[in-house]
Amino acid sequence: MSVRTPAASKETASDGGRSPLVPKRRPFGVWFKDKGWRHVVGVVTTIFAVFPLLYVLSAALDSNGTLVGSNGLFSRFDTGNFVALFSDPGRPFARWFVNTLVVGVVTSAATVFLGAMAAYAFSRMRFKGRRVGLLTLLLLQMFPQLLAVVAIFLLLSGISQVIPALGLGSQLGLIMVYLGGALGVNTYLMYGFFNTVPQSLDEAAKIDGASHVQIFFGIILRLVTPILAVVGLLAFIGISSEFVIASVVLTDPDSQTLAVGLYSYVAQQRSENWGVFAAGAVIAAIPVMALFLFLQKYIVSGLTAGSVKG
Repeated sequence: MSVRTPAASKETASDGGRSPLVPKRRPFGVWFKDKGWRHVVGVVTTIFAVFPLLYVLSAALDSNGTLVGSNGLFSRFDTGNFVALFSDPGRPFARWFVNTLVVGVVTSAATVFLGAMAAYAFSRMRFKGRRVGLLTLLLLQMFPQLLAVVAIFLLLSGISQVIPALGLGSQLGLIMVYLGGALGVNTYLMYGFFNTVPQSLDEAAKIDGASHVQIFFGIILRLVTPILAVVGLLAFIGISSEFVIASVVLTDPDSQTLAVGLYSYVAQQRSENWGVFAAGAVIAAIPVMALFLFLQKYIVSGLTAGSVKG
């Protein structure tokens, strides 16, 4: 049995009966000034980001309401908008969905492959014009592809007379346009990540007789998987939501993508069908969300290393 000393009894009594090991609770004002305001900012930002998504989902599940005149969120649940989305013969939504997947997957894969080869050349090889090429890539990032819409239209219009498969109305021509605009920023982003891979690996492989092709496909690509995933994801997201260039290039309704096709539901002044449009937007977000969740483990490491190094 332990015996409490008079000194300990006085200390406990003066502390209100609490153990001296229990930390004192800080006042609310001090806590809010130190960390509490961050929670408020986080909650407000989350509400600001989530509310539009919930509103569109609510409009998609209400076939009798409109996007502007909805009185409350999720006041009605039915699939009328989704049925109308797939039952309109004049607007082949399923075909638009497949076209978007084809254009997005092909363009993303080609962007990753061509950008990786260009980044490897700038990172590992020393040749005349290398520094000028890197500066050119930086300058190209300053001008969006949107500024070249007129030039793209005239160029593809001329190509249509020689090679119709690459001209206006062709998905292959749209893919080529996307590739030309995506290689600049993606190549420079990959170049920064390639510089984080030690060149001693290349030198050891060259001693064993490996060529640049063997080093690139056998060693480098396996070590730079995070940046490849990030570039592929960003390219697919950008292509899935791109509207201006796709609307100029794709003139046939059967070859259009989701961004162009869904616009037809709200393009007319007096016959906007926002409920069906919202249903199409919800379905269009599924591939992007699935790809993001699948590649999320590579996103942080790929973006940070590619932007800091180099």
